[in-house]
Formats: sequence, C-alpha cells, structure tokens
Amino acid sequence: MIRIKFPDQSVREYPKGVTGLEIAESISQRLAQDVLAVGVNGETIDLSRPITSDADVVLYKWDDAEGKHAFWHTSAHLMAEALQELYPGIQFGIGPAIENGFYYDVDPGDSVIKEVDLSAVEAKILELAGKKEAIVRKDITKSEALSYFGERGETYKLELINDLQDGTITTYTQGSFTDLCRGPHILNTAPIKAVKLTSVAGAYWRGDEKRKMLTRIYGITFPKKKMLDEYLVLLEEAKKRDHRKIGKEMELFAFSEKVGKGLPLWLPKGTALRLSLEDFLKRIQKRFGYQQVITPHIGQKELYVTSGHYAKYGKDSFQPIHTPEEGEEYLLKPMNCPHHCEIYKCFPRSYKDLPFRLAEFGTVYRYEQSGELHGLTRVRSFTQDDAHIFCSPDQVKDEFLKVMDIIFIIFKALDFQNFEAQISLRDPNDKNKYIGSDDNWEKSEKAIVEACEEKGLKATVELGEAAFYGPKLDFMVRDAIGRKWQLGTIQVDYNLPERFELEYTGADNQKHRPVMIHRAPFGSMERFVAVLIEHTGGKFPLWLTPDQAVVLPISEKFNEYAETVAKILNRKNIRTIVDDRNEKIGRKIRDNELKRIPYLLVVGEKEAQNDEVSVRKQGEGDQGSMKITNFAALLNDEIEKMVNQFND
Repeated sequence: MIRIKFPDQSVREYPKGVTGLEIAESISQRLAQDVLAVGVNGETIDLSRPITSDADVVLYKWDDAEGKHAFWHTSAHLMAEALQELYPGIQFGIGPAIENGFYYDVDPGDSVIKEVDLSAVEAKILELAGKKEAIVRKDITKSEALSYFGERGETYKLELINDLQDGTITTYTQGSFTDLCRGPHILNTAPIKAVKLTSVAGAYWRGDEKRKMLTRIYGITFPKKKMLDEYLVLLEEAKKRDHRKIGKEMELFAFSEKVGKGLPLWLPKGTALRLSLEDFLKRIQKRFGYQQVITPHIGQKELYVTSGHYAKYGKDSFQPIHTPEEGEEYLLKPMNCPHHCEIYKCFPRSYKDLPFRLAEFGTVYRYEQSGELHGLTRVRSFTQDDAHIFCSPDQVKDEFLKVMDIIFIIFKALDFQNFEAQISLRDPNDKNKYIGSDDNWEKSEKAIVEACEEKGLKATVELGEAAFYGPKLDFMVRDAIGRKWQLGTIQVDYNLPERFELEYTGADNQKHRPVMIHRAPFGSMERFVAVLIEHTGGKFPLWLTPDQAVVLPISEKFNEYAETVAKILNRKNIRTIVDDRNEKIGRKIRDNELKRIPYLLVVGEKEAQNDEVSVRKQGEGDQGSMKITNFAALLNDEIEKMVNQFND
C-alpha cells in the first residue's frame, strides 16, 4: 500500500500502482467525471498513469489551470488529427497548450490554409471528438521514434527527436493520429464539446528567421457550448479594446518601417499620457526617498559581461557597436541595473548611507524577432520604470513593505482592483542552484512572507521559482474583462553586488555586501500603457487623459471664441484642444467621443454672448451650460479629489 496525501492534508492508503482516475472514483463518481488530470508531487500527469510510491496528490478539474492545460493540449492533438484527414501529407511541428487555448505549427506542403478554411477544420474536430477516442501514452526508444516518424516522412519530428535523450521519449495516440509528446492529456476526446479556431499566422520553425515559415493555427475548446459563447463575447470585447486600434484612434503612438520594426514613436498625445504616468510615479518616489538618475543608452560590452546580462541576453541583443579604437565594443543596454551598480561604486558607502535608492526611467534595447513583435507589448526598445535599492539584509523587509505601498498606490489610482501575488522561493532540496548564504536567503524569504502577511496580502508561495540570485514577489492583475497581466515585480538580488564587488562599511567597521532590490511597478512604460489602454478601453482617468476637454464651435464664425475658451482653460491647467473643422456639430461630437475625450464643450452664439460653454460628458451626454470659470473649477475639483485619494 502507498500513502496519498491530499491538499487538505488528509491521508488515504491505496494499492501501489493506483491511478489518478481510481483515486477520484474512490472519492465520488461526480469527481471522477469532472477530473481532467492529476498532480503528483508537483508534476501534472495523465489520470491513467500509475502512482507507485507515497505522494502528495491534487486532482485537477476544468477550473484549475492544470486541468485546462491538459484539456487544451489534447485539443491541439485533436486538431492535428483533423488536419491530417483534411490535408494528406501535412507535416507537424509543435502543438502546445497556451494560456488561452492552443496552437499547432504545421507545414501543409503545397496547400494553403486560410481563415476561410477553419470552419471545415472545426467541423472535423467535433466529428472526431464525438468518437470518444481514447488517448494512449507509450514509452518508446529513440531508435523506435526515429524509425516510426522517419517512415512517415515527418522531418520536423525527426529533428526534435534527435535533440532528445533516449529513455525519455513518449508518444500519444488517439484514433489515427500519433504524436511525439510528453503530455499530459485527458483520458479521451469525449469532454471536448465546443471549438473555435481563432486565427492563422506564420511562424518560423523553432523561432529561427532563417528556417522555413510554417502555418500556425490557434484555437480554443470548451467542455460546454455555453462557455464558448461567453468566450466569443469576451473575444469581441477584447478586439474593441485592442491597444493598437485605440492607440491609432486616439493618436497616441505609431510605428514606421523606415524608423524600424518594434521601435515605437510616441505621438504628442501619447507622450502627454506617458509623461503624466512618469510624473505621477516620480512624485511618489520622491516621498519614499528615491533619487533620480540618468544613465547612457550604451555601455561597454565588459559591463554586461560582468553583470551576466551578456550571457543571458547576448543572443537577443543588437550586434555590438565598434568604435575606431581597436578591440573596443559597446552594446545598446539590455538592462539598467549594471549602470546603477557603477553609480553605487562611485563613492565609499557606509551603513549610514543605506538604504540607497536609485530610480530611472531608463530605455533598454533587445532584439525581438519580427514575428514576435506585437504593438507596444513586444517591442525592441522600451523604457523601464527601474529602481534599485541597496540595503543591508536587516532592511530588506522594511524596503519590501515600502515598495508594496508604492505598487498599491498605483493599482488604486489606475483602478486595478483585482490582483493576486506570487512569492517565489528557492528549492530547499536543491540549494546548489542559488548564490548567497543560507542566512541571507532565510532572512530575505522570511522578510517577503512577513511583509505580505503584514499587508494582509494573500499570496501563493511557489518553491523552486526564485531566481538564482534571490527570492521575488510578482503581482498579476486582472483587467476589466478578466484577462491576467503581470505588472509589478520586486526581486531580491545577491548576484550583482557580488559580481560588482559592492561594499559598505558596517557599524562594526568591517566591510559587508549590500543586498540589492530590483523594483518596477509599471514594468515597461510601453507594455503598461498597452495594458492600461485595454483595461480602460481608452477612457483614462480624468487626471491622466491627454486631452481633458475639446471645444466644438457650431460654425466657423465661432472659431475665435472657441480658441479663447481653450486658452482660458489651458491657463487653468485643463488640457484643452479646439476642433474647428468645417463639419456639422453632430459629426464633431461623434468623432471626439471616439477619441475618448472626457468633456466636449459646444459653443455658439448664446455661449459666446454669456462667456459660457455647453457641456457634454463622455458617456453621460448633455450636462447643460455653465460659465467658463465655473467649468474650470468643476474639473479642477474633480481632478483634485481623484489625485488626493492616492497622494497622501
């Protein structure tokens, strides 16, 4: 018999070789119907695989990420089987489950798979799913795998097999389709009741631009048709909120092929938005004792070799910049932290100088492949709201609490109410993967856990997820339509102080290494703005929006008065523009509502005679007429109330 411990810490005994399905059946038949995969000592496996020793077990259903992963992984294989029937001779690359659904990279040979063809593939998937095909796992040798896939002419699979170690290779079969795969999968195809193939794209084989372009088909499946219908509504809402679409409508940013792919151009309105965010964080940082610094956009290659970033980002960096000096090489900086380490080293430091907090909106550069670029979320040039805190081990907890305060202020100000946190600690059974003393690790990990407890923050704890240089705390927020984004992060680092030989003189007059805390509440300004656009649908808080009001003259003869109104409001710190196009007032209202401008001020003869504006508020319609000075006071009062919520 073996002992199985469940998440509630209860323990049951089962015969050796019991499966996850049998465990579920022993609890209830309903659970056995709903369970999709099983976690055994932290590894997710198929329900049909035997468990041969004492284990911690978790049974995963649809609501669990691990259950969805197994469901969608099987769906990727089912789509491949459908494609195999519809496109004889098609070859397969990889087909993983992803956060929302799955994809498969395929080479259809002489055929071309287009968006219009996806409905036929969907129908075939549902037909095959209805056969309730069992998913069968098989361990095979490397020679068997090479022989099997070689006979089928599967060149992409053969390449993958050549990279695998003998004794670790498995296949999964359902119906007439067999795939090279580690798993896990659900038991059979019966639970797959609804499918939507969402898009077709190109993807280089193994992400290499020099290799063949394959066809990538994205899809998603559900155990109920109602779930798919709800997802499609969400998908339509996401399309409306696409930051690329809204960014163009609101004239926030642009890209130019002549400037270069992945290099965003911030337009005047987008720059106003970004600078407002930067000023907001700078004011907060000043209250918390940060000092602002500026560092160059390039650095000597040796700087990044010392920091370890060259080893990590070398492949993703732009090519070195060579100077007329022989052997001299520079790089566009991939990170700001090495520069901040050098600022720390400029002068001898004492324990009295700590904590030493440096902040910079520093632009960094990484070479992303063309196929991976996506609006502002994946770019080649981005600005991090970077800060680095140099402190003693005893100060880590207090600094963590202060950084958490900053992150909470930002989330509140920008209405990110739904968020969760993850504490990543080192693997206690494999400490050799990490640098730093046991004492420092224990202090830092304890400090993070206690900081979360003091703030009443419920955080999941993941062992083995820490970076090699220290533990960390990550914040994931859900936007207005439920999508999850990682934003704030706080990381403890023993690595860079060691690499750069940073020191301070302690109260004992001895030399000590400081601990370094990396902190970025926004992450990157580009990605954060993209998330903010999609979270708000472009309807930013009034204090943040680039144009707070627009004056709309009803005809050309009131253009001069409109300009006067705008000048008065701008002098009163209300960002105001004039739309003096020769268009009907209804068209002007519609166009400016599309630009998400909060207040539309219509002016005509009556308003000009009385120093008034006729006010329309975005989403609320006509607010009546009022004096220009009264309107200015109204907006300034509204903005002040907003700002005071998070400015204390």
